Amino acid sequence: MTTQTGGPITMYTTPWCGFCKRLKSQLGREGVGVDEVDIERDPDAADYVMQVNGGNQTVPTVVFADGSAMTNPSLNQVKEKLAASVS
Repeated sequence: MTTQTGGPITMYTTPWCGFCKRLKSQLGREGVGVDEVDIERDPDAADYVMQVNGGNQTVPTVVFADGSAMTNPSLNQVKEKLAASVS
């Protein structure tokens, strides 16, 4: 299941992930849109997350427009990366 919100980032999540919910909420408060992908419903997404994370299905995994990824980043890390990509 993918939730499209037209965001500058894609966040790979699971429904039970507290870190995912917290980061998505924080990003929403900051006005950062997120395209959310549930890796439990999308096997290709789960494979991608495992590829990015050395074989682990670690979420949240955040992917930016430039193709770079961060695993379980803080709000500040995401904001810094987004600001750097605008500069």
